[in-house]
Amino acid sequence: MVNRFLFHIKNYMSKDVPTIEDIASVTDAAKEMVKSSRGFLIILKGGRPVGIVTERDFVDKIIASEKDPNKSAVNTIMSSPLITIDPDDDFLKASELMQQKNIRRLPVVKDGIIYGVITARDIAQKCGEYADKSVRDIMRWASPLF
Repeated sequence: MVNRFLFHIKNYMSKDVPTIEDIASVTDAAKEMVKSSRGFLIILKGGRPVGIVTERDFVDKIIASEKDPNKSAVNTIMSSPLITIDPDDDFLKASELMQQKNIRRLPVVKDGIIYGVITARDIAQKCGEYADKSVRDIMRWASPLF
């Protein structure tokens, strides 16, 4: 059987997670996003992850709605509840969850603590490695042990 557990999320996630507190202004959030060079921010409330804001949220919920980003708190545009995955879950589960929920970024959280983020890009880059390992495991299992 294929050993999917070698492909734990914790081995493929980015540990650099841009965050901001939920009461920050949208303008401050945009500045933080630019500083981090990432297309998202994890929103924290009391140090715990509660939501996510993406570039699309800025466009759809602020610019297109003609709201003042200086007068809007980031918690008014975040997506919540936060969809997360455990660091010990496997690569395939993350991929399936992203597909089911139609998301591209999946925060890695355990016991309310954020450990990282795995993205659709991370999965796409490692997909070949996962397939190659799976085929080798199947061939090893199917071969006679002479």
